[in-house]
Amino acid sequence: MNGRDMLQEAKRRFIVELESIDSVCNDLNYDVVVSGPLGPREAIGDPDRDDFPLLRGKEVLMQAVYMGFAGQVFTSASGSFQGNLRDVLDLPLKNIFERAVFISTMNAVLRYLGLVDGTVHCKNDGPKKCAIQIGSWIKEQVVDRVGLVGMQPALLEALVETLGSDNVMVSDLAEVGKVRYGVKVLDCMGSSQMFKDCQIVLITGSTLVNGTIDGLLENALRHEKRAVFYGTTIAGAAYLLGLERLCPCST
Repeated sequence: MNGRDMLQEAKRRFIVELESIDSVCNDLNYDVVVSGPLGPREAIGDPDRDDFPLLRGKEVLMQAVYMGFAGQVFTSASGSFQGNLRDVLDLPLKNIFERAVFISTMNAVLRYLGLVDGTVHCKNDGPKKCAIQIGSWIKEQVVDRVGLVGMQPALLEALVETLGSDNVMVSDLAEVGKVRYGVKVLDCMGSSQMFKDCQIVLITGSTLVNGTIDGLLENALRHEKRAVFYGTTIAGAAYLLGLERLCPCST
């Protein structure tokens, strides 16, 4: 199953979930409002550091609200959407914006149904606390090397503090070739190498939106390595598809 198939399978299972709940199945005309991008301070507050991609304008946070419950996604797309749940389910998911609308809405609806939590990004000191907790979790796994797909600077810093820069690999297309916390940022070919060299690869949930989740999961399967997703974006899909997810400080 490749990444596009993963999103389509998540959509299929989402619809099955809705069909099992009469109150939703019988009326798909409930309003969905997707706003984006949220302002940096609205999205992440004041994290006491300015190197997050969200604060540098390299990505944005979109938010869907359904029945008063919010679901968020990180994406390179921006824009707003207003319609009903049926309209969202009818989206062909051919571009990043449509996928962002669908995934954020799916997160909001599953949150409303009480099936997932952690669909809203942490703020202020939340990213720092999150990184520390994930660093502690990595230490408990007793692994030699860890990969990180997606530049989350606080998390990268915590991983380096936990394992040392020689035992951490990171890839991010927006920062290829740069050195962050003693680790050179790799391209997509480098992320493939992670699954050969690392026992665990932490993957940003936004890969579900940009379509790169397919190759990553195929590499994890090929090399029999553990893929663990982080962030709010993949909250709903992780529940529906049985993917492992860490997001300790989201709400």
